[in-house]
Amino acid sequence: MLLRAVSCGIVNIKLSATAAVVLLALAQSENGPREPFKVFGNTYHVGTSGLGSILITNGGPSILIDGAMTQSPPIIEANIRKLGFKPEDIRLIVASHAHFDHVGGIAALQRASGAEVAARGPQKTALERGEPTPDDPQFGFGKKANEFPALKNVRAIADGETLRVGDLAITAHAVPGHTPGSTAWTWRACEGARCYDIVYVDSLNPVSSPGFRFTGDASHPSRVESFRKSIETIRKLPCDIMLGPHTSFIGMDAKLAGRSPGSSADPFVDATACKTFAAEADKKLDDRIAEEQRGRR
Repeated sequence: MLLRAVSCGIVNIKLSATAAVVLLALAQSENGPREPFKVFGNTYHVGTSGLGSILITNGGPSILIDGAMTQSPPIIEANIRKLGFKPEDIRLIVASHAHFDHVGGIAALQRASGAEVAARGPQKTALERGEPTPDDPQFGFGKKANEFPALKNVRAIADGETLRVGDLAITAHAVPGHTPGSTAWTWRACEGARCYDIVYVDSLNPVSSPGFRFTGDASHPSRVESFRKSIETIRKLPCDIMLGPHTSFIGMDAKLAGRSPGSSADPFVDATACKTFAAEADKKLDDRIAEEQRGRR
């Protein structure tokens, strides 16, 4: 069995065929229901138990980030309605990276809403292929392991481009490493005079199919420098609230448990979160490089 559940590397496990059952079960466990909630201002979490999906809306035309798995759209649509909004109001869908557990549901969500889908070049290609591109570190798992419903007519966007839907605006930031098209998203959310910079980070985990080397080999040059640059991009972004494609990335359950009615303190507001995430990513990349240099990859 190929490893269809490795994706973001949310567990630190040596990849092998014997791990497939464990990883597949993990991915499915992340697709359970989760009550939707307001993060801050115009930002709402409408994803599954373990997978991020973010609705940005002021009650009219809306933006959705990530569509989770192929099985996830009923959960996402129900969550949007629970919050009093309409999936039909989604006008733009974007993604963190083109792996099945984050973009698998986009095709169905696009059909339900009629929304435009936009992506940077490498991600656009993957979305329209319905699988990662050959330069993706996980491409070696094969089509059966990696595939997701393909999309048509994805709008091409550039690094640093700001996309607008009515009075909403989000900006794309290229963070290649986990995939060639990995993209972080930033926007500003306000409640009255109080405003925060929100960052939807992408995975910065150096996870791959067997045989791929981030330090490079005869088939491709080293990815280390570009990966370091991506980590630095996240480190330097204005970041008051960090969200991400896996709820575990941000300790979502603990933050929700720490919210107290009537309290002005909000665990989701943490100006150090992106810097901490970047530091952890540096360590993971260092560990991966060391493994490759020891010949263990």
